[in-house]
Amino acid sequence: MKSSTASLAVVSTVLLLAGCASVPTGPSVMALPGTGKNFEQFRGDDAECRQYAQYQTGGSADQAGVDAGVRSAAIGTVIGAVAGAAIGGRDSAGAGAATGLVVGSMAGAGAAQGSAHATQRNYDNAYVQCMYSKGHQVPVPAGMARSRTQAPAGASYPPPPPAGNVPPPPPGYAPPGSSR
Repeated sequence: MKSSTASLAVVSTVLLLAGCASVPTGPSVMALPGTGKNFEQFRGDDAECRQYAQYQTGGSADQAGVDAGVRSAAIGTVIGAVAGAAIGGRDSAGAGAATGLVVGSMAGAGAAQGSAHATQRNYDNAYVQCMYSKGHQVPVPAGMARSRTQAPAGASYPPPPPAGNVPPPPPGYAPPGSSR
């Protein structure tokens, strides 16, 4: 009876872990049609870039996270059973296995979740690169939103001096290379 309960617990945990990790079904970032691009072009490029991103992340790359979770649960169960048997015999082996299963499952769920997050981030990066290369508007970090030649909003800078008409340095300042 204990054997069937333990088997049911292992199967339930494996199914639970499999549900924790998921393969990205699409980007978690928004892209917009680029200037001069119509919606049909955008949709075609979007489909192509989704396929490219899926390929770049290894198709079902998140399966590695599920596998890591199952491995962690199995190893935790074995270690718990061995520790329980070493401490107090058969009854403790069952309790150790159950404890190992719970702890291993929790560690496995964490590994699967971390893997899913990394896979989504890699998918998004590949998608954004692809859409950008096709001329569409994609999200960028706030500090990079302005071009380097564009002044920040509200900034007022004096115009550069005309060529050949450079004013002298301020008093008390020695230009580099001059002897004073």
